[in-house]
Amino acid sequence: MTSTSKIDVVKLIDESPIGKFQWWIFILCGICMVLDGFDVQAMGYVAPALLQDWHVDKSSLGPVFGAGLFGLLIGSLVFSMVADKLGRRPVLIVSTFFFGLCMLATPFSSTIQELITIRFITGLGLGAIMPNSMALCGEFSPKRKRISIMMLISCGFTIGAMFGGVVSAALIPTYGWQSVFYLGGVLPLIIAGLMIVYLPESIQFQVLSGKSSSTTRAVLKKVLPLQRVPEDAELVVAERNSSGVPVMALFQEGRTVGTLAIWAVSFLNMIALYFLSNWLPTIAKLAGLSLENAVLVGATLQLGGTFGTIAMGGMIDRIGFKRVLVPCFATAAVFIALIGHSVGAIALLFVIVFVTGFAVVGGQPAINAMAANYYPTALRTTGVGYSLGVGRIGSVIGPVVGGQLIGLNWGQESLFHLVAVPSVFIVLILLFGARTVQAVPANPAVAH
Repeated sequence: MTSTSKIDVVKLIDESPIGKFQWWIFILCGICMVLDGFDVQAMGYVAPALLQDWHVDKSSLGPVFGAGLFGLLIGSLVFSMVADKLGRRPVLIVSTFFFGLCMLATPFSSTIQELITIRFITGLGLGAIMPNSMALCGEFSPKRKRISIMMLISCGFTIGAMFGGVVSAALIPTYGWQSVFYLGGVLPLIIAGLMIVYLPESIQFQVLSGKSSSTTRAVLKKVLPLQRVPEDAELVVAERNSSGVPVMALFQEGRTVGTLAIWAVSFLNMIALYFLSNWLPTIAKLAGLSLENAVLVGATLQLGGTFGTIAMGGMIDRIGFKRVLVPCFATAAVFIALIGHSVGAIALLFVIVFVTGFAVVGGQPAINAMAANYYPTALRTTGVGYSLGVGRIGSVIGPVVGGQLIGLNWGQESLFHLVAVPSVFIVLILLFGARTVQAVPANPAVAH
């Protein structure tokens, strides 16, 4: 290399093996996702004990659940844009500290209204975790492994949700429902402290935002210790920075169709995902299954999702999103419809629910990764955040509409046939409504 050489940092990462420092970044972000899943689901775990302790009707917790989801939606939309302006690292660290403190404050609530308020505020912080974790991991990953790594990190959310159920079952009988929130608050504070010391900012973001070259080179040296980067070389990224409001840029430079397609797919899948997550155990119990088996049906859905996330990540890296997601959601449509015909055959039900989870729950991280992969560095966190934010509108609609239909005594077959419809529309969008938009050539951004 000469003194006038320019080094494309993205290309350098793409051509290098994944090192220990990168894995440390992935692990920290993955733990954040585990805590995200744990804390998002915490209210559901403590609900029975809290109802017994406070002597309130179960319907009073509906607004509490809704407040948390609404906070997640707003947090995804707002703080993803902030991260594309200020950086992934500060937003991720502050959000982790914030939701940790909110979790610690939750047990001090004494009324339903106070609980609604604190869950909404907690949701604001939680909403920033997934977009920033995925963007940061994607930008430290070589292209050949980027999707599988982002989806592997996404597994943390599902693992956290499952882990939370086990931990809550162990803690609540001895230490009360408050202990779940204490644990869910202390752990994020510890991880946030570790991130302050060990988590770097994205190299791509540093170059695009004009951070000092000494800071950028220090991170690059840790990530790629075997690469020799001359002190006077210019670090570049073959993209240009974005100005103005990030969300408006999602519809510029030929991205309108792709953005609307990603939003629609995320919205539709979350309708089915959250209906199944919230109502499947209840429907199974009403159909005559024991409480234990009904709960296991719900766990099987998440277990299938974990396997689906891991399996699909590698496949997408090899053959692309469309070739994986079209058969994935076609399978989802068929197997969701079959649930209503199999509740009476318990062994068959578990198989069908597992496959459904593989496709529906496992498909959501793939949608998130598709958003992260679609947008350039300057818009990546906003792109993922808005995809999740719009999707979470579906996460509210699915359980609410499902509850209304169950209240109207819809039959199981008709109910699950209807829930399968969003997956059919996803297939149609992926086949006919979406197109791949190539990155628009840009003048490289230079870190001086």
